[in-house]
Amino acid sequence: MALGAELLGTVRGIWRTISAGAFALSFFFTTTCVARGESTGPAGTPRSLGQLVSNFDLQDFRGKKWSLDDFRDRKAVVIAFVGAECPLVAQYAPRLRSLAEQYSTRGVAFLAIDSNQQDSLSEIAHFAQVHKLEFPVLKDPGNRVADRLDARRTPEVFVLDQDRRVVYWGRIDDQFTYGIQRPKVEKTYLVDALEQVLAGQPVAVTHAESVGCHIGRMLVPRGDSDVTYSRQIAPILQQRCVACHRPGEIGPFSLTSYDEVVGWAEMIREVVEQQRMPPWHANPQYGRFRNEARLSDEEKSLIVRWVEAGAPQGDPADLPPPASFTPGWQIGQPDLVLHMSDKPFRVPAQGTVRYQYFVVDPGFKEDKWVKAAECRPGNRSVVHHIIVGVLPPPGQRAERLIGEGLGGWLVATAPGARPMILPEGYAKRVPAGSRLVFQMHYTPNGTPQEDRSAVGLIFADPQSVRWQVHTDQAANRRLEIPPGAENHRVEATRRFTQETLLLALFPHMHLRGKAFRYTAVYPDGTQEILLDVPRYDFNWQNTYEFVEPIRMPRGSRLVCEAWYDNSENNLANPDPTKTVRWGEQTWDEMMIGYFASVRLDETPPVARPATPRETR
Repeated sequence: MALGAELLGTVRGIWRTISAGAFALSFFFTTTCVARGESTGPAGTPRSLGQLVSNFDLQDFRGKKWSLDDFRDRKAVVIAFVGAECPLVAQYAPRLRSLAEQYSTRGVAFLAIDSNQQDSLSEIAHFAQVHKLEFPVLKDPGNRVADRLDARRTPEVFVLDQDRRVVYWGRIDDQFTYGIQRPKVEKTYLVDALEQVLAGQPVAVTHAESVGCHIGRMLVPRGDSDVTYSRQIAPILQQRCVACHRPGEIGPFSLTSYDEVVGWAEMIREVVEQQRMPPWHANPQYGRFRNEARLSDEEKSLIVRWVEAGAPQGDPADLPPPASFTPGWQIGQPDLVLHMSDKPFRVPAQGTVRYQYFVVDPGFKEDKWVKAAECRPGNRSVVHHIIVGVLPPPGQRAERLIGEGLGGWLVATAPGARPMILPEGYAKRVPAGSRLVFQMHYTPNGTPQEDRSAVGLIFADPQSVRWQVHTDQAANRRLEIPPGAENHRVEATRRFTQETLLLALFPHMHLRGKAFRYTAVYPDGTQEILLDVPRYDFNWQNTYEFVEPIRMPRGSRLVCEAWYDNSENNLANPDPTKTVRWGEQTWDEMMIGYFASVRLDETPPVARPATPRETR
């Protein structure tokens, strides 16, 4: 079949709006990070270790003044630096609460100090109330106490002995880091230090470098800087960041005003320099992608120069117009809204939640053609991703599809992903009698939560549908990853029996996933790498939308290669001693190369008039 001019003109718009491939977005921090060392000797000893901490006075969020001398009768004091919006602080707040309760009867006092210039008293109050913190939570104006102790991150703890000397500084334990959660705590730094202090023994490990958010210190802007927030930085953030970092979205804090941004300036520089943000993992050597989120070298340089200049605001008259975003349903008013269940699902405060599946019968008596669809998380703070799949009518092996990658993929979402809005004449088919299944992946955020997510659908007139859009896959369900393997390769292939246009690619693995590659092998034997992801991240499983669709002639093959790290070097590895096989849960593995496509030889639902280019 000849590829008509109309198809070439319109199919290039499909990948622009297909959202069925974005899975999992996490927090602002999404890269593997190992604590850079433990210090027990002079060479690596931070300057505050051994320091005698003199009295200080700070107020809590209620206005009550507290001083260090209020706890002179205690055998030890733990000072925990926190941030009201830092994701890792939210993870550790329940642990701090539990430890404070555990050690209060043993003569240990806990204090939390928020030194972030961007955290208001009301935000600190909300943080303390949400996490039910009974010990004092104090505001540190001008980060005076943070500077005295040389505190750098949140969360970060200091243990003071009875003489009020710093005997430990650093992490609480080693379970949580940027976007990664160990299956269990292996090193209990804070607990070990407290036990040794209470026993009158020297602290064995005096420092374990903290991971977390930079403390939002007061900066001194340079008046001669040619880079300002208003002129250069605000436009970059609007274009690259604000879609997620705004009220009601997944970003743990907003980046919509100078007062909000300036406290995160050093953190922004760090994640930009380390290429952790914006989240984009494609090797620039291969493929051209319309939705590429990579910052240019010039944009990176502007951000670094701005922070080095003290993050000056500049003239507010230079600010760009505020970015506009569609509130509510981005696809417009849906023809049908389906909730995943009648009652909310309760998400625990901590731990790992198995994928949850909710089957909904929409009562379709005839085939439905969906031209737009949008998943709406009911509680963005705990929804990791949503996939809505199509289950065939009962009796057609429907239940087996649950947990096998949801081959009847309709739409998906993850924070920051766009809804599926197909061009005129394009739609996905939902057969009569089908049911929809919600695959829900939840990530506990430190406090009990509830969620009741939904999907909205807009239908196309069958007479208008000219091309059916598919989400297909190349998968290997027989994978077997040996214990301790650092770079285990798995392959899957999809052969095309019809001429097909590839519109977008989206690789999927779980916590042991390391790298992924798509290669086109054409009938004449030539090969082309379409996408190379050398550093796969389960938290950011991006969709990669081609600038130009890739034509796969009949007889072509799409070869997918995946590499896995099942060793102990992978901090997120649930169990490096286990042989890992296919399974739906995150502690199992998957190897799926999803792709969105149009099959050019496919008969449309309604006979369409031939165009001049298609007439032979």
